Amino acid sequence: MERKMKNRFVFSAAFLAVLPWMPLAAQGQIDQAQALPALQTGAAALSQGFNASRIGSPDPAALPGSLTFDVVVSDKSGAPVSGLQAEEFKLLDNSQPQSLVSFEAASGGSAKVDSPTEVVLVLDAINSSPYAVGKDRLWLDKYFSQNGGQLALPTSIVLLTDLKAKAQSPPTRDAKVLKSFLAAHPTGWRSIQRGTGFWGAVDRRNLSLDSLHLIASSLAKRPGRKLVIWISPGWAPMSGQVPYMSAKEKQILFNYIASVSTDLRKARITLCSVNSNLQWVDSLYYETFLKGAAGPKDADHGDLMLQVLAYQTGGKVLVDDNDLSSLVERCVADAKASYVLTFNPPPAAHPNEYHEIKVVLDKPGLTARTRTGYYTQP
Repeated sequence: MERKMKNRFVFSAAFLAVLPWMPLAAQGQIDQAQALPALQTGAAALSQGFNASRIGSPDPAALPGSLTFDVVVSDKSGAPVSGLQAEEFKLLDNSQPQSLVSFEAASGGSAKVDSPTEVVLVLDAINSSPYAVGKDRLWLDKYFSQNGGQLALPTSIVLLTDLKAKAQSPPTRDAKVLKSFLAAHPTGWRSIQRGTGFWGAVDRRNLSLDSLHLIASSLAKRPGRKLVIWISPGWAPMSGQVPYMSAKEKQILFNYIASVSTDLRKARITLCSVNSNLQWVDSLYYETFLKGAAGPKDADHGDLMLQVLAYQTGGKVLVDDNDLSSLVERCVADAKASYVLTFNPPPAAHPNEYHEIKVVLDKPGLTARTRTGYYTQP
């Protein structure tokens, strides 16, 4: 599909420079030591909440120089399939078959201790209206009340606003803990309103991406797979809003796109975009960017949309204006039967070399879902 989109707004190139509306991490202003002050006041709670939880040893699947991918296999009805063996998988890197270094079958809460799976619920009040957030809170309360208050996987929650972020941690299967956390921490009103126009949308988008960077950096310190379920309509795509970008600006944008993808991969994050409100992004629009940017010439701000990032990590993009709890359950169901594939990637010829990944099976009627690609270094 064509990646070029018509400009929806026209602005003077002199009026719009690329850096003021790039996330701080893309400008080199965020690193793991300085990330906390980069977000707005109160955001330290986000990192402190995660860092207070268990920090395990390096994932045994992450062998030196190797890459690890989490794979979900489903049948024609969409139900997860378990019991498959390593010889039934074929991993293709840029269409070339690769030999597996290791293979592991994981099964939800009964997964091995050295390869755990956890859930992180992100309630996004930066991009959702107060009414929508209030409704999402009620749906989450319903979700926490199911199954006698016991969750299928260890779960933590992040309340994300433009003024503060609060994280409940460590992960727990006791839904009462999460219910109490929600009740004790009202979301409040956001300061960046939709009425602030274009620059308000820029601020919301940048703050969302910087928050994603913080979450990925924190979760990378914990072993195993993480299902990050981002409850939000997503942020503005910003695609086509700058009529001209120089080669240098394109390179900055591409480097940032590659860094976001790499952060999510290293943290073993499967990102799910869940939207329970009528605010929705046209699927035909975000699907324009699903393939991924292979180089600076391909780079577009649309590559950083929440729905695009979710799809590229092997996660789901779900919308239902009537039942958030069922959407969360559909995301968590991915952990009922998953597989961990590790291989040694071919050498890269240049920085941020893009590789497309596919996993195919020799059994008809089965579909494998994993990351769509990765960036590697020489």
